[in-house]
Formats: sequence, C-alpha cells, structure tokens
Amino acid sequence: MPPEINQEDSGGEFLGSATVRAPGVCGELAQGVVEGIHFLVTCPVDFYSRVKVEIYSGGPGIEAPEDCGKAVAAVRRTLSQLKQAKVRAKLTINNPIPRGKGMGSSSADLAAAIAATGLALGEELTPYQIAQIALSIEPTDGVMIPGVALFDHRAGVIRESLGPPPPMEIVALDLGGTVDTVQFNMVDRFGRWQSVDEQTTEALRLLRQGIADQDPALVGQGATISAEASRTVLAKPRLGEVQDFAKSVGAVGVNVGHSGTVMGVLLDARERRGKSTYHQALEAFPDADSVYHFRLLGGGVQQVNT
Repeated sequence: MPPEINQEDSGGEFLGSATVRAPGVCGELAQGVVEGIHFLVTCPVDFYSRVKVEIYSGGPGIEAPEDCGKAVAAVRRTLSQLKQAKVRAKLTINNPIPRGKGMGSSSADLAAAIAATGLALGEELTPYQIAQIALSIEPTDGVMIPGVALFDHRAGVIRESLGPPPPMEIVALDLGGTVDTVQFNMVDRFGRWQSVDEQTTEALRLLRQGIADQDPALVGQGATISAEASRTVLAKPRLGEVQDFAKSVGAVGVNVGHSGTVMGVLLDARERRGKSTYHQALEAFPDADSVYHFRLLGGGVQQVNT
C-alpha cells in the first residue's frame, strides 16, 4: 500500500526548504551479476527530475501531488532517519522523464526528494545515505553516485564511482512499450544473468578501462557487449536495427535499458556531434515514440537555487 498522503494546507511555522535535481538515465552501460551480486553501470544524462521540499512545524503529514507515493515514502523515511518525523513537509515534483522506459524516472525522484528533505533541514546527506534510503523503497539506479557508477541496484552492496564520464553524447530511441521495473525485479532472473557471465565480465572490463582512459570507443564496445547479452534476460526485438543505424553513422556502440525499452546510440563527442545524428535517427525511425539527444554526465544530486 502506498503511504498515506496528507493534502491539507501545510500550516505551522516555516522551517526551511530546498530544491534539488537528479539526473535520469539512458538505460545502463552494463548490467548483470558479478560474484553473485546484481549490479549495473550507470548511464546518467542531462534529463532531470527537480524536487522541492518545504518543511513546516505542526506535523506530521506530507502534502504531495497524486501518484507520488514513492517520493512521499522517501521523504517520510528521510525525516524519520533525521529524527524529524513530527514535522510537516510539502513536496513539489517537476519530472519530464517518461516512466516505464528504463530512463530512471523513479530513481531520479527518490534521489532528489531524499536530498532535498535533508537540505531543507540543514543536513547534507552523502550519496550512500541517499542510496540506502532509496533502496529501502525499491530497486534504484545509482544516479546519486558521482561519476559513472558501478552499483548494486537491489541492496547497495556494491557502490563504486568508476570515474568521470568520457566525452560522449547519446541519441536515445524510444521505440514503444514499457516495462514495470518493480515487477521486473520481482521475477528471479539470476540464472539468466549468470548464463551471460562471460560477456558481462568482458563488458565491465572494457567499461572500467574506457572510463579510466577517457576512451569513448572502449565504453561503446563494453556497452554493446552488455546490450547484446541482455537479450537473454529481456527481448530486444529491434536491437539489430539500432546497431545497424549506429554503424551507419559512425557511432562507437549502443546501449540499452536492460530492464526497460530505451536504446541508445553512443557517440564520441570529439568526433561525431549528436545533433546531426539525432536528425538522422528521426528519419531512420519514423515510428519511434520519441527520439532524444543527450549528453553523458556524471551522476550526483545538485541543489538548485530558486
């Protein structure tokens, strides 16, 4: 059951507020199982959820928009962890990231809501504190970890920043369909992930090296290997088409939402600008629900001055 949402007037004395943005993702650069633990490699992009949290005395209670139960739970648990469960909070969310596509919409909401709640109370939570609260609600992408991150999206056992992203742009394709991430993660696919362990290990090796060397070509190779392996776990019926397009435009590789539908064409930003590739993708995939032009970012939440 979602947490109860109190939508009455905030009331009480104003105690503080903060606005934080957190990035969405274009799928993952890799996902799988390593040493028996689920992991992903984050692919943060410049597509943000922005969350404002205002704190008042006279609680408890949380005023929030409808259909924001996860973010409300995140605020409630953050208040409890900071021993401020009796205050009242008002939650405002501006999130254009589509849901059910593997673009980290819920993860961005959770990370931003948790960080904003802390800052509104004068507490700057660490990325790992944010991660643990978010993971107590649902499996979560590691968008709160700086840089490109190796992250255990189920329990947070693995949480490592691999380094800043190489200079890369992404043309992302939404060719239709949705995946309920929570339902997806409730099904035991451990055996399927294990069956592609060799590919996953090689993908992770290439990604580590590519990020360390700031080499988009190695990142593209690693992401492509993981994208192909992911078809064992979730069908990607049009991945071949996207790979053919990527080769035709001189991309360094492709990546996918391993538990979603989005697919990305990965570009070395020093050699191939994303704007022209974006227009080519619009022509090549006229039936796409959406086509996006992103920049690969380092993760992490950011306070926004309003």
